[in-house]
Amino acid sequence: MVILRQMKNYQVAIIGGGVIGSALAWELSQYKINVVVFEAGSDVASGTSKANSGVIHSGINSPPSSLKARFCVEGNTMFQSLATELGFPLKWIGKYVIAKNEDEIKELERLKTIGHQNKVAGLKIQDGSLVKKKEPNISCIAALWVPTAGIITPYEFTIALAENAVENNVRFFLETKVTYLKRKDHHFVISTNKGEFEADVVVNAAGLNCREIVSMIEAPDFQVYPCRGEYLVLDKIYDSLVQSMVYPVPIKELGVLGVHITPTIDGNILLGPSAEFLDDSTDTSTTKEMMKTLLQEAREIIPTLPENATINAYAGIRCKLSSPRTGGWTDYRVEESKHIAGLIHLLGIESPGLTAAPAIAKEVTRMISHWIKMEKKTNIKIRTVHRKRFSQMSIEEQSAMIQKDERWGRIVCRCEQITEAEVIEALSNPLKAQTFSSVKYRCRAGMGRCQGGFCTQHIIRIMEQQLHMDVTQLKLKSPNSPLFTGKVREAKQ
Repeated sequence: MVILRQMKNYQVAIIGGGVIGSALAWELSQYKINVVVFEAGSDVASGTSKANSGVIHSGINSPPSSLKARFCVEGNTMFQSLATELGFPLKWIGKYVIAKNEDEIKELERLKTIGHQNKVAGLKIQDGSLVKKKEPNISCIAALWVPTAGIITPYEFTIALAENAVENNVRFFLETKVTYLKRKDHHFVISTNKGEFEADVVVNAAGLNCREIVSMIEAPDFQVYPCRGEYLVLDKIYDSLVQSMVYPVPIKELGVLGVHITPTIDGNILLGPSAEFLDDSTDTSTTKEMMKTLLQEAREIIPTLPENATINAYAGIRCKLSSPRTGGWTDYRVEESKHIAGLIHLLGIESPGLTAAPAIAKEVTRMISHWIKMEKKTNIKIRTVHRKRFSQMSIEEQSAMIQKDERWGRIVCRCEQITEAEVIEALSNPLKAQTFSSVKYRCRAGMGRCQGGFCTQHIIRIMEQQLHMDVTQLKLKSPNSPLFTGKVREAKQ
């Protein structure tokens, strides 16, 4: 077992490096306190936080008295300043919720009423002919227009939060699984696979594993019902199919928003997600049957959707606290333990969790101030995560970059036009995330039409050189996912 030699006594320990844990880390990094984050994966956003639609919701789907509504609306208003400050891309493209018949128009009226109660601005129900002028490929008789909905790249947002927290002295320990938690005197003892730590306050932001963390220290009063959502990714050549997000009327029985059409920051379009309750919270497999279903449901929105438009599929798992039998909808639980002082649980944070993350972080910071004196720092360091890609530069800018370093002139990923220098920059991240996926999520190498068919070998070569590792030590995306298990042919002696 590897024992960490760094400082082991912290004021706040956050369990989980998803978007909620990373948002809280960024918020707390602005105060003069010692904070640590334990993440079991090889990078932040390694679970649900990377496998979603990347939508900034407005607040039309949650009851006005709920925490989901409150944090969604508050979070939505925070995103523009966060994007400007941290440098991640954000587009306010708006969304349509479409009606196919008269009964569904009544549902649009209901959503509009909820939105007004939640103080969502600009909501309008438009006739299908008016929708057709903006979205000629969409088939509907009416639609609710929601202008305050936007899109981001979810993993890039999480990385921006985490890396800026690190720049301001928050410690992130990756591949560090919490195995035991107990209260001792006036602090917590946190055992991990890499040693033992102490903290004054513990925040359980473990997502799908939140019940496991609760069970370590007190009796949980809830169950987690994993719900898988599969997505299809369309080739960029179909980016003109829609300009805005397009949603069906929500499925009340499952507490989900249904299969929708979502443009992405980088030009692909997403179809999904599905909704399938599972026993295994780690089963992110995709299926041929669901691919057919997603395409069929997407064609009800875009009848002209091509058969061969898909280049990839992926799945994420929602953390639901309500079973399919009881309807699938439950409010967030953001609460202090009733029995143990200094223990905060964040439970059932599913959609719109991405949107709610900054607002939840503010609320938890206020809760932490009950136990710890919070004094703002005077100097906050900002590291812009999303810099202009080589492919987006002018010829003059590209020439200047190559003159400084010839590796900027070596194209590694042809589909996305990613250079060797960009792959090296991705490996040199403050979190020291060094998997194949950590490269992909920071510079998009391997995310194009061929899905790594050309560039994988070149990325592996660069990883070998930069990390000084044998290929058998390189990982795909997690501690237990080696890229290679051995060599087919050994050199002759």
